[in-house]
Amino acid sequence: MHFAEPIWLLLLVLIPYFLWRHKKAIGVQSVRFSSNELASRLHSTWAVRLRLVPFALKLLAFIFLAIAMARPQAGLRSKEVVSSGVDIMIAIDTSGSMQALDFELNGKRHSRLNVIKTVVEEFVQKRPTDRIGMVVFGSEAYTQCPLTLDHGVLLSLAKQVQIGAAGDATALGSALGVATKRLKDLPGKSKIVILLTDGVSNAGTLSPDLAAQAAASLGIKVYTIGAGTAEEAPIPVQDPLFGGERIVYQKVPIDEETLKRIASTTGGQFFRATDTNELRNIYATIDSLEKTEIKIQEKADYEERYAIFAALAVVFFVTAVFLQEWRLRIFP
Repeated sequence: MHFAEPIWLLLLVLIPYFLWRHKKAIGVQSVRFSSNELASRLHSTWAVRLRLVPFALKLLAFIFLAIAMARPQAGLRSKEVVSSGVDIMIAIDTSGSMQALDFELNGKRHSRLNVIKTVVEEFVQKRPTDRIGMVVFGSEAYTQCPLTLDHGVLLSLAKQVQIGAAGDATALGSALGVATKRLKDLPGKSKIVILLTDGVSNAGTLSPDLAAQAAASLGIKVYTIGAGTAEEAPIPVQDPLFGGERIVYQKVPIDEETLKRIASTTGGQFFRATDTNELRNIYATIDSLEKTEIKIQEKADYEERYAIFAALAVVFFVTAVFLQEWRLRIFP
């Protein structure tokens, strides 16, 4: 409930004035009797006891009239968020080298893949109005999650991604091709792929450069990320002689030139992440570069409710006049 013209409610400040005028008009009335005994025999009638009712009804009529003039309205005011979202496909390398323990979380070493999944989750949670999907690649590439606004499902599927899920090699062209296929027929005006790898493209039938050209022709922008230390990385391996797991240090080359060409061809950017903080900063940068346009539209649906207050004002006023002139009339 709200008032369309609340200025009329200022009339209510006159109520104390009306009370004062009414009290002054009544004044102190007295009648002289020859003896107290005669006065004691007089009793108050119902008409005397109700003598203030007409005034009270008129006062109520005035109050309801002021409310009616203020035009009370009942209904709802709603806000509708109209979002021109960004369609995002996140492509994650799950080849064997992604188990390298050169990234940290909370002061402890974790595999590259575990840290990437954590950072991707933080990125997704910042973009609630965007459709986001995920491609997993290794020797092959497949869609782990299609584009969706249900980010709960996306993050649940992301947690299930494991090392070697798509093979131990790296098919950059296939990964970009699958991500492009998911985006190409969508009507959205902003489509991007975030392609992360820690190796060199050495598998797949589609070359990275050809995949990049196809993405560019469809208006898809690709951000590429090379993840992993530039030095030798600690990689857990199974010991065939003594059993169990041991750490070996190996250098995992990253084909930065190819990643730079993919980004340049599609109008995106190349980033290098050698630790967790750099990876977080990269996703934060992409988040700031690809802003979602959000407009808020307000809708109001109100019904006029002044009629009931105007009707009550008329009823109270007519009743007051009737009582005052016929039933409770005061003679001087």
